Amino acid sequence: MKKLLMGVFIFLLVLSCKDDKKEKYLPNSVGAINTLSVVIDNDMWKGQVGDSIRKYFAAAVDGLPWEEPLFSIHQMPPEVFTDFARNSRNVLIVQKDSSVIAGVKENLFAKPQQVGIIKAPTQEQIMDKVAEKAPEIIETFKKNDIRESQERFTRSLNKETALEEELGISLTMPSIYKIAKQEENFFWIERQIRKGTMNILVYEMPLNSIPDDSTRVDAIIKMRDSIGEKYVPGREEGMYMITEKAYAPYVFDKEIAGRDAIETKGMWEVKNFAMAGPFINYIIEDKPNDRLLVIEGFTFAPSTNKRDYMFELEAVLKTIEFTDTNTDLAKATTKK
Repeated sequence: MKKLLMGVFIFLLVLSCKDDKKEKYLPNSVGAINTLSVVIDNDMWKGQVGDSIRKYFAAAVDGLPWEEPLFSIHQMPPEVFTDFARNSRNVLIVQKDSSVIAGVKENLFAKPQQVGIIKAPTQEQIMDKVAEKAPEIIETFKKNDIRESQERFTRSLNKETALEEELGISLTMPSIYKIAKQEENFFWIERQIRKGTMNILVYEMPLNSIPDDSTRVDAIIKMRDSIGEKYVPGREEGMYMITEKAYAPYVFDKEIAGRDAIETKGMWEVKNFAMAGPFINYIIEDKPNDRLLVIEGFTFAPSTNKRDYMFELEAVLKTIEFTDTNTDLAKATTKK
């Protein structure tokens, strides 16, 4: 029995070492953020199966002024999916097969990499599996790109410490982001881009100021508009940032930094002036500090696609860490 157990142990150890070696020698994945390689034969891609894939993986991103797809898709037939083509960070493989397979594999050909696999005997079954598994696969791809974006931030980090000193939080962001305004418990962080700016707002609110009922959306809009009036002015008196009235924002329950949060995506505009753009807002329930911590990203980039800008802002906001859970901090900053 001892010899048998020892043999099993050695077998498992060797198997583990082989897996470690495979992982170690995988090439680095490549590709722009929000891109997806779809491996499928040309006939299926041009037909109903391709339509089904595009319906989900090229769906319009919520909260943008015009339609932009979740992923920029690059299709290739299986015979082309070799060598360097296998190193894409996000891959979806769709094939006819005698068995039904639908799921996600990690680091099959490169790292970090997520590979969605959907196989079935008929096109109808493939489309059924695409519809069933698309939300899970999309979420996996998105998290993979968020991690990749955050990894890229570390190449040149913003080292300003005011957020930690004043609000007890940290954000990991590139050094190109700079604090443009600091007033009481309000921070405005800005990044210059070719045709405009990318912006982050950080501030505190009383813990129970957003109700958990049917009036929640109205309360969020009122909060944003009051902050805009106080801290984000327009060019002339009476002009300031508000939530655009023509579009209802998208609101979701989330978890950020281990705390309950509300995610809001929508459009902002400047009152009495033709200026607008998309925003993403997180209201985080920070009970240890007896407050709501609000972080928001918004972009001003006229006549320019904004998907990738907003994705970068989302990646920055999701790096938030609470570095001080002393309620005295919250009480002191609230009184400033």
